[in-house]
Amino acid sequence: MTRIIGFYFFALKVTIALLLAGMVVLVFGNVVLRYAFNRGITSSEELSRIFFIWLTFLGAVVAMREHAHLGVDSLITRLPKPIAKLAVLLGYGMMLIATWLMISGSWAQTVINLHVSAPATGISMGVFYGAGLAFGVPAFFILLWDAFAIATDRIDVTTAALVRDSEEQAALEDPAQTAFPVLTPKH
Repeated sequence: MTRIIGFYFFALKVTIALLLAGMVVLVFGNVVLRYAFNRGITSSEELSRIFFIWLTFLGAVVAMREHAHLGVDSLITRLPKPIAKLAVLLGYGMMLIATWLMISGSWAQTVINLHVSAPATGISMGVFYGAGLAFGVPAFFILLWDAFAIATDRIDVTTAALVRDSEEQAALEDPAQTAFPVLTPKH
């Protein structure tokens, strides 16, 4: 199961890289065409916007798994362990509720806009709103697993790196070494 999850997140990273490359080619190519040949690709802006939205939401899933989102955990580290655990679980509960709202809202918007076509490309706008589902479903399971690991004391909330304190810290750290130890049981 760990290999399947690892492959899934590797595929997400490859998809993110391809979306970024596609965005760069579309935008740069359109700029060159407009200034050099006084022509442009009509669908370039719309496709690059869709690529950007999907890149952002898929990147948020990867960041959630690696616990690379920014946050402040100075209060949690100073609380006694039972209270810190309760506070973290309460926070996870609120995140699960917010993620569920994201999933249900994205689902509703995807269904509503499934038959609506984008003006330049003709792509279904359901693809646009489906990015929320692509984020919400994996994020919900990541949060659920992390909350389970904290509730069953597989993860010690007073010593685990739940968030990154700064962007510099996240950039300097190797995610493979400092990631939240989700699959490692406590001995």
